[in-house]
Amino acid sequence: MQDEKTTIQELKDILRKFRDDRDWKQFHDPKNLAEAISIEAGELQELFLWKDKEKIAKKLQEDEEFRKEVGEELVDVVIFCLNFANAADIDISKILKEKVEKNAKKYSVEKAKGTAAKYNKL
Repeated sequence: MQDEKTTIQELKDILRKFRDDRDWKQFHDPKNLAEAISIEAGELQELFLWKDKEKIAKKLQEDEEFRKEVGEELVDVVIFCLNFANAADIDISKILKEKVEKNAKKYSVEKAKGTAAKYNKL
């Protein structure tokens, strides 16, 4: 599988089958999945804690083992996000497009380009 050839629905279906084969639907409610997303995001953040951002960028390019570890933590977050979407019956593509359109209005190119300021401070 590759990103350019795989749909979000295919990923959601793979994860739903994985869950169902193990009878885990009982544990995959939105509350528990939201907590799991946060926990896994914390594990991803831990790999970067107290480290210099330039050294991390270089390490991601040069250290295949570190890159793999980061990738596995990232995919744990993605897995739980997709599991959450399944549990809450959320169409990720639809809501992502709507959110980008909403953000485009809040963060116009003219006002937001090159700044990290929040929309209400632009």
